[in-house]
Amino acid sequence: MQKHRILGVDPGTNLLGFAIIEVLPRELFVLEMGVIHLRKNPSHAEKLLQILNNIQDLIEKFHPAQMAIEAPFFGKNIQSMLKLGRAQGVAIAAALSNNVEIREYSPKKIKLAITGNGNASKDQVAAMLANLVSSKVETTSLDATDALAVAVCHHFQSNQVHKSSSHFKDWTAFLKANPDRLA
Repeated sequence: MQKHRILGVDPGTNLLGFAIIEVLPRELFVLEMGVIHLRKNPSHAEKLLQILNNIQDLIEKFHPAQMAIEAPFFGKNIQSMLKLGRAQGVAIAAALSNNVEIREYSPKKIKLAITGNGNASKDQVAAMLANLVSSKVETTSLDATDALAVAVCHHFQSNQVHKSSSHFKDWTAFLKANPDRLA
């Protein structure tokens, strides 16, 4: 497997988390992660424009091969769901207009891929990410670590090493065969 980059996005209308990882044969490096602050924009349309511009800037700067994005989860507030869906759609449009492949993952699938527990807390996900990547992970922003989790989840879902590891009977056997994967 050759090196490539993945952009992870945790969409939001007030805070949008992002992370760029570089995938090497046996290591993951965080190139950049952070949060796009959208609260100061007076209108929803301006928030969407800022999302579009920022995602395009990240794509131009890092040239990711793929973008993984968290799917909106069902909430009780339909207006919030619609706004979140628009934010996700604009991020997807930015990737599509730059020929970046897109994959979408549910929050439960992301948590399961990172921690082994689909009901894990955001703090548990952030703590596990620090063990999964080879560079230091800043865990003060859970929106940024959520975006990192989306990118790492995508890597695990599409990685040949992950697929070939299915012959392990459990995590203990996997870690015994791959001690360099435990930090």
